[in-house]
Amino acid sequence: MDRFTYIQRLSRIEDDLPKLGNTINALKITDAGIYGQNLEALGIDAARRAERIACSLRNLIFAADLVAPPILMEQVAQEQGITITHTAELVEITLPGLMPKRTKKGNTTYLTDPLYYSLEAYTKEQELPHFEECVVCFTHVFDKKLSARRIRDYDNLECKQILDTASGFLMTDDSGLLCDAYHSTRLGEKDCTILSIMERKHFPKWLKEQEKGTNPLSVF
Repeated sequence: MDRFTYIQRLSRIEDDLPKLGNTINALKITDAGIYGQNLEALGIDAARRAERIACSLRNLIFAADLVAPPILMEQVAQEQGITITHTAELVEITLPGLMPKRTKKGNTTYLTDPLYYSLEAYTKEQELPHFEECVVCFTHVFDKKLSARRIRDYDNLECKQILDTASGFLMTDDSGLLCDAYHSTRLGEKDCTILSIMERKHFPKWLKEQEKGTNPLSVF
């Protein structure tokens, strides 16, 4: 990349920073009790702006060949708290709390890129199970110290993009013929999403274990 293009792209990122700062300032002064909906909209806007800035910086770093993608994505995954564990019957992936659905596919790369690199790196060290017929479970954990108003409908969260990324490593296909889906919401110590993929025969055991957990809000 030539120097002019590099500086130009950095300048565009720099121009976005005051807009993020303005949104954060608006969050500070907006009364949650009176303007709850405005506060929610501002929060989503701030998070999306921050994600766009992060993705733009990543892309620039890659394009300028400053850091190899796997090295940067390893650091990003650590910052986001992405972890992977598995047994012969079950794979569990811990992710940040999911955002509401977005209209632009590119916006989801904030999370799907580090997830992809995390799975790729994990499979080089561990032999993950491959599921032909499975159950996919999204457990949405919300910080119990914060308002329950933050809890969203399942169909308003970006689950499909996450599953599309994971399925390439773990599943034959994520169609309804081979894959059953389950959602649960729980209160916990911090916001996160736990994606559990398992053999169908293992699901009843997994569900019983979840029912014994603390503060289940929905189990079905």
